[in-house]
Parts: sequence; C-alpha cells; structure tokens
Amino acid sequence: MARDELNPTDESRWICIYPAYINCKKTSQEGRKVSKTDGVENPTINEIKEVCSALGYRVNVENGPMYPRDPNRDPQFRGRIRVQLKNEDGTPVIADIPNRKLLFRRVGQLIPKMKSRTQRQGGSDSSSGQQGKGKKGKKGKR
Repeated sequence: MARDELNPTDESRWICIYPAYINCKKTSQEGRKVSKTDGVENPTINEIKEVCSALGYRVNVENGPMYPRDPNRDPQFRGRIRVQLKNEDGTPVIADIPNRKLLFRRVGQLIPKMKSRTQRQGGSDSSSGQQGKGKKGKKGKR
C-alpha cells in the first residue's frame, strides 16, 4: 500500500512528539528540532499533551517508547505524544499550524506560559533568595 493511500486520520499516520524535540537543554545531535529560543527546559509528556489538547488537536499518549538518541533512561523522560496534524481530506487540523515544525515551535512557546510552570518558577525564586543570604553570612564569619 502506498503512503499516499493511507488515511491521515489513521493513528499510525499521526506525528510523534518526543520531549527531546523541544528541550532547549539538548543539542541538535541529541534530538532537538527547534531553536533554543523556541524550546523549553525539560518538558514532560503531560505538558506537551495539555498544550496540544488546548490547541484543539486529537492527542494520544504513549508511555512506553523512548527517544533513541536520548541517553537518559529515567522514567520521567519516557514516552511520546501522537498528534493528528491533518484531517481526512489532507488539510491541516489547525490552519495556522500546517506542519510539524510549526507545531513544535508553538508547543515550545506555550509550555512556559502554563500555570504549572509559572507556579514552579515563582517558588524557585524565593528559595534562591534564601541561598544568597546564607552565602553572605559565611563571608562575614571569617
């Protein structure tokens, strides 16, 4: 069966998104597919799923598969997301995002704006302020 004969709504034709594709900490040899400015630090499959669902895509989470280029074998970094990019007639599900590269970029731009990310960053700022005070105290004890 030729590739063109397959239906784009068939789940095997949906595109895969591994977290490494949009991880700004990865190099292009390690699998990053977007620029560092469009990427996000250590995205999870749940964050990618939430963003794709919010954009209006049909999404399927596969927890087992791992990205082959990723040397990190932690369960936190396992899994991939399958996203239906095209309708049955071949038109994009979302007209503004006609291809996978633009989808990767959009996901990388939206994950930092998520509520879970903004709350996490707010909490880390207060802890870093406490560390700075501890360093000043050590300096004065000399």
